[in-house]
Amino acid sequence: MAEGVEFLRITDLHAFYGESHILHGVDLRVNRGEVVTLLGRNGAGRTTTLKSIMGLVGRRTGSIMINGSESVAMAPHRIAQMGLGYCPEERGIFASLTCEENLMLPPAVASGGMTIDEIYAMFPNLAERRNSQGTRLSGGEQQMLAVARILRTGARLLLLDEISEGLAPVIVQALARMIRTLRERGFTVIMVEQNFRFAAPLADQFYVMEHGRIVEGFRASELTSKMGMLHEYLGV
Repeated sequence: MAEGVEFLRITDLHAFYGESHILHGVDLRVNRGEVVTLLGRNGAGRTTTLKSIMGLVGRRTGSIMINGSESVAMAPHRIAQMGLGYCPEERGIFASLTCEENLMLPPAVASGGMTIDEIYAMFPNLAERRNSQGTRLSGGEQQMLAVARILRTGARLLLLDEISEGLAPVIVQALARMIRTLRERGFTVIMVEQNFRFAAPLADQFYVMEHGRIVEGFRASELTSKMGMLHEYLGV
């Protein structure tokens, strides 16, 4: 894993849904192999930031540099081909398909994607449920499947939206192990999380958002000294 090599740089990003101006000049940087967490209350602009990176908002202005290439005017499929994968909060599991059919559905967008066997080694639950319909998977299994599906595509930057929400503690622990394994394998992860206890031990870098702006950014080593500020913004 290359330390300190920039993967993503966002500068003065504004995002719009129709006439609604949601992001107001977001600036952030993500290095290759890092886990970065976007913190903030509901409506702060965190999910819109992930969607903006993927080109899934109505209009974007500013700069989104991915591996040194400007992507702010690109279509979403072109952005995916640059090695990005997005796991939305609603997961998007196809109920009528089996677990394995869901897993095989997305096309490869870049070289180096995980094989089915590698994915099943990382997610033993999915191996056991490979022939089960999507509707028969538990919430935790559906969440694992939603993330695993991206790993087949060759994406190296994963955008994960509220993956721990509403899940049992044992499943949340399994997802935390998954994040650590992905980091060990050199993946880069940006997470939107309400669950601070889940995010805090995993992240290398934190950004706090409020009203569509980044109001604070700090490294994991500064977390203890920032708890007062986090309590003020997040109530944690």
